[in-house]
Amino acid sequence: MNKIANKQVICEVLMEKAKEDRDVVVLCSDSRGSASLTPFADTYPDQFVEVGIAEQSLVSISAGLAKCGKKAYAASPACFLSTRSMEPAKVDCAYSHTNVKLIGISGGVSYGALGMTHHSATDIADMASIPGMRVYLPSDRFQTRKLMEALYQDDQTAYIRVGRYAVPDVYSEDNCPFEMDKATVIGEGTDVAIIACGEMVEAAVAASKELNEQGISAGVLDMYCVKPLDEQAVIRAAEKAKAVIVIEEHTRIGGLGSMVCQIVAANAPRKVTCMGLPDAPVITGNSREVFDYYHLNKDGIIAAAKELLK
Repeated sequence: MNKIANKQVICEVLMEKAKEDRDVVVLCSDSRGSASLTPFADTYPDQFVEVGIAEQSLVSISAGLAKCGKKAYAASPACFLSTRSMEPAKVDCAYSHTNVKLIGISGGVSYGALGMTHHSATDIADMASIPGMRVYLPSDRFQTRKLMEALYQDDQTAYIRVGRYAVPDVYSEDNCPFEMDKATVIGEGTDVAIIACGEMVEAAVAASKELNEQGISAGVLDMYCVKPLDEQAVIRAAEKAKAVIVIEEHTRIGGLGSMVCQIVAANAPRKVTCMGLPDAPVITGNSREVFDYYHLNKDGIIAAAKELLK
């Protein structure tokens, strides 16, 4: 069982880059501990800025440093980074084309019992609506490393959402296919195409395996790149299948499901089921309890597939 959270991998990559590149700077909003960035702050104190509980200032200061030639990484809880900081993310980062990577930690329902104030169930819709803002949700630690290494190579802004805890491995160190801004095809299906992002990918893979064993041909598309969405991958998957399922740790309004529906409707009309969180305050509980309550799990996907194919 994997015990390394995606946020820990982010810290590892940033420390590797900071060792060779003094322009790498990390900023936090009183969140170095929860972001697993304490090792970075301790090792490279001159490349670390603690802003305090001031998420708007966090993003604006990051943008200012980027305009001075720094490669800024701003880490803060996703629930605050995608709401309180939305205006500076839009103006200071995306509109101004600054090299700021916004790292939304403890995304989705990771904060569990803290409830709706700390859930980030709208961050995909919020950040994806900003022109020029890219949105990524890596599915495991191996893909997180590939993504962070790729983002280090460019100079445009992006929003990366990761959860709070370690998640099961989808890939392995020796087998983690990755192409920037291209969905990863984990399997192809002629009955149903399952499109997932973030922590939902592991459930999609488990469901597809069981569906295939039951004689239902199910494929999986890991859409870690929610924006820019890999439209051609969506079209190819929909054309091969009879129906499409989209699953995400996000409200069903304005997220990955909404984007996929637009593409499928225009290019390969099929029945689509969007699985996500309701348009209501989410129940209180840990991530697994919340996922199970809303059927965002292997069994929920299997049931949805069978209902679609009736």
